[in-house]
Amino acid sequence: MKSKFNNKYVRWGVTAFLVIAAAIAFYYFIFHSSNIKAGLGTVANILMPVVFGLATAYLLTPILNFVEVKILLPLCRKCKLKETPKRKSLVRGTGILITAFLFVMLIYLLFAMLISQIVPSIQGLIKNFDTYVNNVISWINKTLEDNPEFSNNIVKNLDRFSKQLEGWLNDIIPNTAAIIRTVSISVINVLDVLWNFIIGFIISIYVLASKEHFAGQAKKMTYALFEKHTANMIIRNFRFTHQTFIGFLGGKIVDSIIIGILCFVGTTILQTPYAVLVSVIIGVTNVIPFFGPYLGAIPTTILIFVVDPTHPLNCVYFVIFILILQQFDGNFLGPKILGSSTGLTGFWVIFSITFFGGLFGILGMIVGVPIFAVIYAAVKSVINNLLEKKELPTWTKDYETVEYVDESGLHQTIQEPKLSGKKQHSFSFQIYRKKPGNSPNYENTRHESKKEESYSTETAPPKAGPPMDDMLSKEESMEETLCKEEKLSVKETPSTGEEQDMAEK
Repeated sequence: MKSKFNNKYVRWGVTAFLVIAAAIAFYYFIFHSSNIKAGLGTVANILMPVVFGLATAYLLTPILNFVEVKILLPLCRKCKLKETPKRKSLVRGTGILITAFLFVMLIYLLFAMLISQIVPSIQGLIKNFDTYVNNVISWINKTLEDNPEFSNNIVKNLDRFSKQLEGWLNDIIPNTAAIIRTVSISVINVLDVLWNFIIGFIISIYVLASKEHFAGQAKKMTYALFEKHTANMIIRNFRFTHQTFIGFLGGKIVDSIIIGILCFVGTTILQTPYAVLVSVIIGVTNVIPFFGPYLGAIPTTILIFVVDPTHPLNCVYFVIFILILQQFDGNFLGPKILGSSTGLTGFWVIFSITFFGGLFGILGMIVGVPIFAVIYAAVKSVINNLLEKKELPTWTKDYETVEYVDESGLHQTIQEPKLSGKKQHSFSFQIYRKKPGNSPNYENTRHESKKEESYSTETAPPKAGPPMDDMLSKEESMEETLCKEEKLSVKETPSTGEEQDMAEK
């Protein structure tokens, strides 16, 4: 069989078959991408419970590790239980039960708060909606009475918009059946997501029970498919990705909970209407970096204004409080909790939120920052490796004022300020220089760039000494003779500031 496969005609046939198959697959991918997208969507819908389960297990893993390491294992040591497979299974099972109980209780408390506090708030909004509308109308009428010109423009625009609204309603009324069908499909989708979440929670328990086994299988496959160096690099990158994601998401959740509690305390003191609803909105939207506080503050501000438009100062006080709270979060609380978990500057945070939010919506805005942090770290690692191969520095500060790079290293040109009556000079500083042994060496050396001067010194011929001794060897006498006949000239350039100053003196 091996000899048949080594036949050149067989190899040609296999190569031709693979080329034709690749061409057909490429053609189908280009001109029938909708079918491929539909197929991938079907597979994704089927595997959605598994995705929910893996995501839930990943988020619950830190809690399980904390319960096992900080509570259960010390308790087993105090009870003097021997380390056996049975004890390991007992610890794991107990830890999973405690973790699942905490997770279910958290969801229960969240929904209990929503039902007991937010639902009455929403019911009050619906019940008093007419009153709120009348308040807004009276405020608008009073404003229009004080500004007649503005009132005329508003009346014209309202007439135009009323006609457009009438036409829009005439289009909607015949499509009532389609609207009801759309609402029904939306309700079914919500129930489907809830069912997937329940199945995913059950799957997450099995994943948590065997998480070390799954990790071992992944490492085994990695070392089987790749070289040792490549496999080590892949595993190291996965660990970095895990630390980035779990550090950012966990820290952001804790930060949002604290901000929600502080917002509730502040709104209660300010007697803001619907304090619980407002605090929940602020806390939930705070999970989104940078834009989250503004996304939560805008609708809550409108809500407070609609409830009581005759007292706009309540809305102003609330906006000032939210600004102070967000400054406290951004400058003190957030850095204390998150630290440097991402390593991104403000520009890249905004870029990642905008890009991934446009691709994946709200979920992309939440996970976009850690995803881009991993991509940024990978690109940075590649760039640093390429610079190290060229024996160049990897610190970004070294390149901010670089004028040019040559074989000796990096150079920086600085223009001296032009003074009245004096000539302007430009100086070039060598901010990075290679050692002779091909190892980098950071030295700050200064030299003039307009005119390079070389300082040369001639060594004087040695003076004639006393008569040669008979014990002097023949080689030494020959060297003395050569030194008397030749003059040696050596040109040397100062490499440090001290040597240059001595040479100038």
